[in-house]
Amino acid sequence: MDASAPSVSSPVSVGEFRNGMALLPGAVTVITTDGPEGPAGFTASAVCSVTDSPPTVLVCMNRSSFAHRFFATNGVLCVNVLNATQQDVSGLFANREVAMAERFARCPARPLATGAPALDGALVNLDGRIVATHEVGTHSVFIVELQSIQVPDGASALPGLAYFNRGYHALGQAAA
Repeated sequence: MDASAPSVSSPVSVGEFRNGMALLPGAVTVITTDGPEGPAGFTASAVCSVTDSPPTVLVCMNRSSFAHRFFATNGVLCVNVLNATQQDVSGLFANREVAMAERFARCPARPLATGAPALDGALVNLDGRIVATHEVGTHSVFIVELQSIQVPDGASALPGLAYFNRGYHALGQAAA
């Protein structure tokens, strides 16, 4: 079955799906790019490791997003995993009313191997090239082979930022 073909009908409603997914915790990330189309970034929790040989992640992005064309054309991206003090960065890159130039002006970044911006203060920056794109429903699933990984000094001591049950949560304490 073609993954991009619309489903004839589903026993699960959009509301049920969204409510269920709200209870699946996800790391909060800002996905950035730069290249021929210019710089862009958006907040995402739909990021997942795929394999370690070669090091590959996937990133899901709504095709109707204003920023979609930047990623599709540039062909590179950086997954910036936010720490618990960066909730404002998440909000900045999720705010459709803030221009891309202003987002990057308010959040210092530096280019990594692919030229994609790595946001300062992130727990880790995963820099890679989009090697495949799959269209599934309303989204593009970018398959990204990593070219470099940056872990700033002291990052492992910082709490992570997760999104769960429609709210932000700091991570860092081990479960009992």
